[in-house]
Amino acid sequence: MIGQCTIRESTRKTKVDNLFLIPSDINLAGAEIELLDINEKEYILKNEVDYIRDDFEFVVIDCPPSLNMLTINAMTTADTILVPIQCEYYALEGLSQLVHTINLVQNRLNPNLQMEGVVFTMYDARTNLSLQVVENVKGNLDTKIYKTIIPRNIRLAEAPSYGLPINLYDGKSAGAESYRLLAKEVIEREDI
Repeated sequence: MIGQCTIRESTRKTKVDNLFLIPSDINLAGAEIELLDINEKEYILKNEVDYIRDDFEFVVIDCPPSLNMLTINAMTTADTILVPIQCEYYALEGLSQLVHTINLVQNRLNPNLQMEGVVFTMYDARTNLSLQVVENVKGNLDTKIYKTIIPRNIRLAEAPSYGLPINLYDGKSAGAESYRLLAKEVIEREDI
């Protein structure tokens, strides 16, 4: 994003066939400041991804849970947004701010951007709070809500520390099965 290499040079193969990754880097933390003086800084990622878009069936951009210039770049680049919502107390507060930002991006930067839907994560069936968050979002948000709910799962929490996706770390865990179901649901929706 700051011109130190091309998008092709930063792409890495993974242990999963046909899955490539552009890893984050500690320098990304300073990118926000370096982008301040650049014209059309909202389109930097889009311009780079456009070089490789036709090489892949899907390009997934994982964003941190914050609204900053990097997230705006992701929204300007994306066709759709899939919003994970943690089943915790402040979920709705952050969601309303995100929906407002999505609307601004649609109006000013990317009129083709669509809200793909919402997926609930870190769901703990033992607590009333998780159920309340799900019901509250369903009652207040007019968008697709995926049927698949990602449970709170220790194996999901452990996998990143081993540098592995959950399907390679523990493919039989409840978390891995939930992500397989979510992937199937997303792909089936894409086929519509």
